[in-house]
Amino acid sequence: MSRIGKLPIEVPQGVEYKVSEHDITVKGPLGTESVHVRPEITLSEENGHIVVSRVDDSRQARSLHGLTRTLIHNAVIGVSKGFEKKLEIQGVGYRANMEGSNLNLVLGYSHPILITPPAGITISVEANTKITVKGTNKQTVGDVAALIRSKREPEVYKGKGVRYEGEYIRRKAGKAGKK
Repeated sequence: MSRIGKLPIEVPQGVEYKVSEHDITVKGPLGTESVHVRPEITLSEENGHIVVSRVDDSRQARSLHGLTRTLIHNAVIGVSKGFEKKLEIQGVGYRANMEGSNLNLVLGYSHPILITPPAGITISVEANTKITVKGTNKQTVGDVAALIRSKREPEVYKGKGVRYEGEYIRRKAGKAGKK
């Protein structure tokens, strides 16, 4: 039995869910998320909790058990609390600002980089060097944060670039000079 899959999903106050044949839709104060449920997995309700179980012990059903439970749990957390990723910009002259809902990055290239967030994602900038990505879908929040980071990944000699908050960048020594 899957250790993650057998855990019941607690539904907080203010969150409603509706189970259809192969989908579960979760609605909360921050929005609505929908998760597709494969036919190898069944959903039931016990004492106000969502219980995920599998139809049989086939390899496919076992592999989907914990995954489906985690996706539904992430949807419940997303519509009740939301997800966020924080990024930091380091480097002389590197900065970010908002132009409407779009993110404008100046990262040492000859042109500014404009990033338009997808639906359901909000981006905010604090102090020109701190970026916060918020949303209800954990995967989309991570994808947008990774897209922003990929525009100028931190380099290993000076540490300049866009990094996740608290990310450690292993530094390398430069070339040793001739003696």
